[in-house]
Amino acid sequence: MRRKQISSARRNVKKAAKAARARRTIAHLPKRTRTALSRQAAKVARRKSARS
Repeated sequence: MRRKQISSARRNVKKAAKAARARRTIAHLPKRTRTALSRQAAKVARRKSARS
């Protein structure tokens, strides 16, 4: 993946997360988006737990 691709993917995931929070639509999102969201969440959680 190119850097540009990765950054736009991240942006899309962020947008999807924002929309999901606004409308509680995580259950209705496409499977790929949901997977990406949960992967990112896991990554952040891992980073947070490593910090403490």
